[in-house]
Amino acid sequence: MVALLAALVEVATENPPGRAYLACVDTIERTLSELSFEHERVEIVSPDAPRAAVAAWVGDPGPTLYFHGHYDVVPAAQPSQFMPRVEGDAMFGRGTSDMKSGLVSMLFAAKAIREAGVHLNGRIGLLFVPDEETGGRYGSAALAAAGRLGGDAIGMLLPEPTSGVVWNANRGAVTIEATVWGRAAHVGLAHLGVNAFERAVAIVEDLLALKGQLPAGAVLLIGGRVEAGTNFNVVPSECRFTVDRRTTADEDFAAERRRLLAVFDRARASGIDVAVDVFQEGSASRTPDDVPLARALASSVMEVTGAAPGFEECPGLLETRFYAERGIPALAYGPGILAVSHGPQEFVKISRMLEVAKIYALTALKLMAKAT
Repeated sequence: MVALLAALVEVATENPPGRAYLACVDTIERTLSELSFEHERVEIVSPDAPRAAVAAWVGDPGPTLYFHGHYDVVPAAQPSQFMPRVEGDAMFGRGTSDMKSGLVSMLFAAKAIREAGVHLNGRIGLLFVPDEETGGRYGSAALAAAGRLGGDAIGMLLPEPTSGVVWNANRGAVTIEATVWGRAAHVGLAHLGVNAFERAVAIVEDLLALKGQLPAGAVLLIGGRVEAGTNFNVVPSECRFTVDRRTTADEDFAAERRRLLAVFDRARASGIDVAVDVFQEGSASRTPDDVPLARALASSVMEVTGAAPGFEECPGLLETRFYAERGIPALAYGPGILAVSHGPQEFVKISRMLEVAKIYALTALKLMAKAT
């Protein structure tokens, strides 16, 4: 397990821009072949970097419990973050917590079930996907649109870095990149240009007014990423900025989406040339904490760790939503720690990676093992 995690961390699957995806897929497929898992590469059409998911199975076709995880990671601050190092019970490196350790846990859980010779009422489906860190457009969303997600599913487990709790709900999100156009000109002839940055500021002022109207718990982050201009002495002809709107379970997602996009409609009506790319969106979702999957997971966590897990709402967006919106129970529980994920000293405890593998295997047995 440690060797596989190190091998996965060494592949710099940074997203954006979607780097080294196929190299990581090669590593996953090679491991599946070495472990004699039936598997399939699923090509995903995208406009830039090549993308693919990997599906694998344990058991006979029928009711399926999915172990689902993503192999992309957020960009690293230093190349050294892709050089995994072990210190005691911890491995450090980009993706150790979010969530390549989770991929290892779910794979070895399935391996343990198979090697134990347990007969299942159905099968375990393993799915390794790209693009989660940018909303899943060319990952899980593409698979869902193609009818390749959640077939025959009775449940889904997602090994995100949940810090020891179970995430049975997530917020909704609409994330966009706005591009405002102007006309370049030399600073000495600035009156001949159209300043795209100044136009963007007018839109931001409208967004700030909207932000002030939001209920407690709702989030509107403006300018997480901003780019404008080419030099200090040139009127900027283009300005790009992001807007990330996170909705609560009590908000009407469709209405809030329209309300956000109306800001840009008003800008166009006022003569501002602006384009909007919605590159991430998903409504809030929830799986009750008393469904069979939740009870089996909680019982397995108690059995392995000695403590019952809490059930909480994830502060962000989760790929559980792709299953929950189809009426499939979906829960997140993984070995990582949210507070260190995406940070410069990201790490995972090796012992937790092993614990989660045991928990996933036990959960599957509680739901699917045939009586003997």
